[in-house]
Formats: sequence, C-alpha cells, structure tokens
Amino acid sequence: METLALILAGGKGSRLDILSQRRSKPAMPFAGKFRIIDFTLSNCTQSGLYDIGILTQYLPLSLNEHIGSGKPWDLDRRDSSITLLQPHNYWYLGTADAVLKNLEFIQRRSPKYVLILSGDHIYKMDYRKMIALHKEKNASLTIATQPVAPEEVSRFGIMSVNKDDEIIEFEEKPKKSKSNLASMGIYLFNMDLLKDVLTGIKQEDLDFGKHIIPHLIKTTSKEVYAYQFKDYWMDVGTYDSYLDTNIAMTKDFTDLDLYDPTWKVFTKSEDLPPVKVGSEAVVHNSLVSNGSVIEGSVINSVLSPGVRVGKGAVIKDSVILNNVIIGENVTVQRCIIDKKVIIGHNAYVGYGNDFTANLEKPDLLVSGITVIEKNTVVPSDVQIGRNCRIFKSAKFENLHIPSGSTER
Repeated sequence: METLALILAGGKGSRLDILSQRRSKPAMPFAGKFRIIDFTLSNCTQSGLYDIGILTQYLPLSLNEHIGSGKPWDLDRRDSSITLLQPHNYWYLGTADAVLKNLEFIQRRSPKYVLILSGDHIYKMDYRKMIALHKEKNASLTIATQPVAPEEVSRFGIMSVNKDDEIIEFEEKPKKSKSNLASMGIYLFNMDLLKDVLTGIKQEDLDFGKHIIPHLIKTTSKEVYAYQFKDYWMDVGTYDSYLDTNIAMTKDFTDLDLYDPTWKVFTKSEDLPPVKVGSEAVVHNSLVSNGSVIEGSVINSVLSPGVRVGKGAVIKDSVILNNVIIGENVTVQRCIIDKKVIIGHNAYVGYGNDFTANLEKPDLLVSGITVIEKNTVVPSDVQIGRNCRIFKSAKFENLHIPSGSTER
C-alpha cells in the first residue's frame, strides 16, 4: 500500500462547551445534514485514499454510529478499509501519542506514506496534489499550510519557508511572528521517518505541533516542505465560528460549494420524507433539511433534519439541530439549539438588546449567541436573553431569563 490515511477524531472541542458535552467535535452536525468529519472522509475517498484509520477517544459513540461500515463514503468495498481505533490500554495524551499508540496497526498496513489528518475542520482538498509535491521534492515530511491573519497567529503552529518552500523555522502558537503561514494540522510522513521520530522522542504527551515538528526542523537534515493550500479552510471550534460558518452556507455565494457535483461531500443520510412548507410559511436564505415541516418563517438559518417550526414562529440567524420542535408564535434569534429541544408557544429565545457577556463563560459567549442543550424543554411564554447557556436541567422558575445567564 502506498498511502495510509489516519484521521485524528478524538478531540473534545472544549470551546464548544454545551454542544460538546455528549459528542466529540468531529461528530458535530454542520450545514444541516452533514457532520464535521464528513469533509475529511469525503476528501479521502475523492482523493482515491480508501485505507483509513480513525483515531477516536472522547465520547466516540455518536461518531462510531455515524461512520458505521463507511458505506456512505464507499469504504465498505472489498479493496477498501476503515478502522475505528479507540484507546485500548492507555488514554491518548497528545496527537502524536495517539499515532504512537497505534504504531502496530500502521506497521501491519506497511504503507510507504502516512497522511495524518484532523477530523474537525471544514474544507475540500485533493490530497493527491500534496502527495505529488511530496514525491517531487523527495521530502521526508510535507505539512499543509495556509496564510492566516496576523492577529490569528497565536492559534496555530507558524512556519517560515525558503524560496523552495522548505520549512526553515517552526513555532507553535507564538504571540507574534514575522510569518503568517499556519500549519493546517495535515502531515504527510514517509513511514520510516514517522516510526523513527515517534519512538525516538521520549515525551508522555507527545504532540506533532509541540514536539515532533520543531524537533525535525531544528535537529535533523530531513527534508521538510510546506504544501501551500489557498482554498477554503475553516475551524469551527467556537460558538461564534460554528454559528457564523453555518449561516455563511445559506448565502447566494459561498466560498465552500456544497453543491459541486465534481467534489461531493458524502454523509450518512436519514430516511426522512421531503421538506414540507406550509401555506403561510416564509423561507429566506436558509438551509432546510429533509423531514422538516415549516409553518412559520425561517430567515438566514440552518435547520437539520426533522425540525418542526410552528405557525407564527420566526427563526432568524440561527442553527437548529435535529428533531427540534418549535411551537407557535415563538421567536428565535441568533441561537444554537441542540437536538430534540422542545420550545413552547409564545417563547422568545435570544431576546432584547442587552448583550451582557455570559457571566460564567465570558470568553465563550459575548456576541449575543444563546445556546440550548440537547433534550431541553423550554416552557411556553419564557423570554431568554442573549449570551445565555440553557441546560436541560433548567427549572425555569422565572419566565424572564436575563442576558448573560446560565440556567441549570
């Protein structure tokens, strides 16, 4: 086998807070009917890579059920293989440690190259182009990169390259940098180098960005190159980026084309009836998924499968996940509502002009987004302000929940 793909899909996505309490970040729904991991999986099969290992860890059940045998991505064929790799003796302590603990699996496949991918980004990428560059440069390691805004450099591994795109400096999450070329967390290793470096560095929480990449650039003469990727790539790891990136998919022009027949994004679809739009319904600039019934208004919003919107209800600038029931004359503004939530009649979620940051999590909720946990029942006539976190155990003792509140 020439190339084995390993997808790191064990991340908690802690900045997604309520949304990642019962699922890993790669299992998060996105753009209605997809999950985040669908993009990486689809990139693999569209690039002709059919031997894939998925390294799971944090709350893997939802992800495992979604992937199953891999049929939606054509991975259940005789000449393809998808393997879910859960920790079997010790918890994974870092990205490279996760790969090290599965070294036996990798060696059994005997690949020439190992492509290491993150399962929690939204992008379309033909990995064959990166592999071709790797061969052309006779590289030992190639890292996919993308320029980022200077104020964003502290979120990424940042590298400097020479005129041949050879990486000459690398710094993990610097406060400031003269370069803005960021690692995308996509690494193509020669198998021999990967084995040597994983077993050669004695570090308990072994991580590619913190340990492996800096070590290779500083201490070896191995050829490490950058593959510069200039198309759409997005990390949806915060409430703001998750909501805004979803809503961006509803616009007339989108940077990421979900409808391109030449590069499809595959997913496991539920067998649900078509969308039903009632006689008084209004749907404007929105994604509405199968099984939904719309009797009210949906504006600049994304609805996952099986959502019901009652008469007189208005959903605006929001993401509504699967099987949510929204009662009559409800208003929902700039909200993320997780699966199987029920909202009673005449409720108003995302109410008012008070943008007080969430008192418990001011770093996570400051722009006016209100988030409701899976399986919550919101009573009729309740008003919930901005920047609120609503847990399913909330008692709703008051009908007015002020902005910045957390209700448990």
